[in-house]
Amino acid sequence: MSGSQAVARLTAERLHTPPGGGRFAISRLALGLFLVDQERHRIAIGSDKRQHVPLKTGEGWILPAGATGICEYDEGLSFLRLEVPENLLADVGFERHSDFRPVVGAFDPLLAQLAHQTVSIAGHASALYRETMQLALAAHLAQILAPAQPRLVGIDDRRLHRALDYIHDNLATSLSLEDMAAEAAMSRFHFVRAFTKALGRSPLQYVIHERMELAKLFLKTTRLPISVVAARVGYEDVSRFGQHFRRQTGTTPAAFRAN
Repeated sequence: MSGSQAVARLTAERLHTPPGGGRFAISRLALGLFLVDQERHRIAIGSDKRQHVPLKTGEGWILPAGATGICEYDEGLSFLRLEVPENLLADVGFERHSDFRPVVGAFDPLLAQLAHQTVSIAGHASALYRETMQLALAAHLAQILAPAQPRLVGIDDRRLHRALDYIHDNLATSLSLEDMAAEAAMSRFHFVRAFTKALGRSPLQYVIHERMELAKLFLKTTRLPISVVAARVGYEDVSRFGQHFRRQTGTTPAAFRAN
């Protein structure tokens, strides 16, 4: 089956349900984004043991295919529900899409934005635009859910792993050497030396490389303006973003997207 056919099968809808809830069985990877607060939300996944998990507007859940359980709420619920087909996930390289722990609670801001946009254009936009948006959502979902890859075989220092996790969680913010070193509980001098020895590049070089990899994903899978892509990967200065991108890839962001 072609990628475009797989993309067309993604289900994206806005739902309104009365108080209550009940049992659920998920056949495809699915995500739900709450549009109202639910202070008395209860959920059980894979069992009948309900847990009280209050959810606010903008929070929700991501469940793997095959998940079963119970969801209950005492007030009317408005939410976005998206079900992502297996072939679309395979198109973005996410092969182990049934092998992640369910997510219930805070939502990645970009994923929430992509979910809103995907629902808003369902059935209205051109096929090309729908497919592009759905690919962007699937690609970002895969990035969030895929198990962390080993950074390098030789990294045994848990302090560096903490710093790496911090970097990847904050690529869109103004990362500083002081903050990275603090996360690793090291002085700046010792952090730079240990990091460079373990990864073969300085913290600054590593951050730029990871930001450019994320930028390439946005450029190929979304129609976001280049200025927005720059902001999404931590650059307020678009020209500086362009300089770093060209140095990393040998081409401009616009040319990369066109190819």
